[in-house]
Amino acid sequence: MTNPLFFGDPADVRSATAGSVFELRGEEARHAATVRRMESGEAVDISDGAGFRLSGTVLDAAPTLLAVTVNSAAQEDPPRNRLVLVQALAKGDRDEQAIEAATELGVDGVIPWQSERSIVRWRGEKADKGRRKWEAVVRGAAKQSRRSFVPSVDPLLNSTQLTAWIPSVDRVFVLSENAVESLADRITSGTGALAAGGTTAVVVGPEGGISGSEVDGFVGAGALTARLGPHVLRSSSAGPAALVLLNQLLGRW
Repeated sequence: MTNPLFFGDPADVRSATAGSVFELRGEEARHAATVRRMESGEAVDISDGAGFRLSGTVLDAAPTLLAVTVNSAAQEDPPRNRLVLVQALAKGDRDEQAIEAATELGVDGVIPWQSERSIVRWRGEKADKGRRKWEAVVRGAAKQSRRSFVPSVDPLLNSTQLTAWIPSVDRVFVLSENAVESLADRITSGTGALAAGGTTAVVVGPEGGISGSEVDGFVGAGALTARLGPHVLRSSSAGPAALVLLNQLLGRW
């Protein structure tokens, strides 16, 4: 059984040592004391969000302060194989559902994508607001799943920018219902075989799918198309489904 996890100030977390008392303050302390109802003597973990984890025992719990006796403090190694979800903006918060589930499943980074067929549009200040909201979603999901690493959230990319980004990644799979090969076949074949280490990205389109010109551009840049079984999945579930398969085949699970 893993311990409940909360995020502390990175500098404070990294300066803590075994045997010291760490003081968690602010909203995280309030959540620990009033929502989780943490009590003296209970085990708890504190992370900086970048893999440094404190494991300790609650010394005192108050609405504005959680005092923890630190039993251990260590940096965890990041996964050898990095997973990235490129998620198209989608209506009905389906994009947020996708990145939330993806975080729980271990994704290391998410990229918001303004596809041609996305109904939702991030323009101007809305792009900054949308990114901040995604950051809050993945942070909350990382906390719920007790991950010491919070996935990165990159700036919004349009299709031209995404095409230019593809060559910088080791492997990119574009999920398409029109693809001939399944994702599993792509991974186990010579063209899409997963080598040890590196970054693997999955591109998921919006409700209306990915346009033919976008697919052609992505493939021309080095991506491979792939389908997920015989059924068409929603934008909110396609990415998480692909991540389950990748986690297994990459030996992350």
